[in-house]
Amino acid sequence: MTDSIGDFIIRIKNALLAGHKQIVVPFSNLKLAVADMLEAEGYVSSVEKTQVDGHPQLMLQLKYQGRVPTISGVKRLSKPGRRLYASSGELPKTLGGYGITIISTNKGLLTDAQARKQNVGGELICQVW
Repeated sequence: MTDSIGDFIIRIKNALLAGHKQIVVPFSNLKLAVADMLEAEGYVSSVEKTQVDGHPQLMLQLKYQGRVPTISGVKRLSKPGRRLYASSGELPKTLGGYGITIISTNKGLLTDAQARKQNVGGELICQVW
């Protein structure tokens, strides 16, 4: 697999469209950081690192408002074949500020609002709304 983050966000999107309560994906530190950010922003209920057959896994409890998922869409921005970078003044707003853009900076993963506040830019990972 060449794009583990792209696979991760599409698995979340597909699970939400199918109405699943939780999702289990292979563990990586970057996926954990993205999942923790989604939990902090209120898009997923909980994130937990588990072991399945001796392999580390990441378990996410998906969140719904009634029968409607809290995540209505995701978009992978920077891909392995085409990396996208932006300075702090050029960071895109997702749906006019209703969603978040996750950015990899030299200060770790940040949302677009946090990156603007700290005046840092970086690689655009994905957008969630």
